[in-house]
Amino acid sequence: MEGLGLLANSEYDNAADLLGLGAMDEELMGYLSALDPVTRFKTLSKMKKSGSSSKGSRAEMEKFFPELPPAIKQGLLQGKLRLADALIYTIKPINGAKTVKLFETQDVKEVGLRNLSNGRLPKNTALLVSGIILLQGVAASLSSDDQKSTVFDVIDSVGALSTGEFTIKANKKQIIDSTSNYVFKTKDFTQVTKGYYKLANPRLIVDDVDIEWEIELGSVAGINANTILFGGLHGTATIP
Repeated sequence: MEGLGLLANSEYDNAADLLGLGAMDEELMGYLSALDPVTRFKTLSKMKKSGSSSKGSRAEMEKFFPELPPAIKQGLLQGKLRLADALIYTIKPINGAKTVKLFETQDVKEVGLRNLSNGRLPKNTALLVSGIILLQGVAASLSSDDQKSTVFDVIDSVGALSTGEFTIKANKKQIIDSTSNYVFKTKDFTQVTKGYYKLANPRLIVDDVDIEWEIELGSVAGINANTILFGGLHGTATIP
């Protein structure tokens, strides 16, 4: 059974999920019986459905191992890919619009503006979104340089932003459906990152699918003409 030899020394507590192992079939039993006692013990330990020793977003990501594409599963098992903290971010001006698309297919990766091109994750990347960040700032102008040097803060003081809604989709499937921007109001939350909304139900996004994040505003009254938004998807991702 391809990949079984990698289980014993895998860094993941539930590495068996990367192989889709379940019932003890004949091929698996034959493989285990041929192992030396130490390696057999290590392999069986990796196959147990016990609690993970991982914490936070990494632990959440490990629960989604069965849903990863085959190429990413193999990359993790073989050590060609690993798990790392990630923040996918984008900066977009409101520019008087009631609908702001934070990720678009024409986007080009550029330091200070976004770290994603075409609104898609790079090849062999999977992101488990554990939390979302939304901040606002007023740029000196809407030039690229001025947007990059803008200081961002919470949306609490901008009523039209606080009463808006947002949706996030991946491959046309809902990640977050029509939720109030109120969840990003964190001004008086001293132990929470500014503008951070922790998901009770984390969601997985894989490579080669469109990510859509739209902000819908009921009004643009009181919003400065040079207001720009910072949006971030925070969690754990697979990287080379």
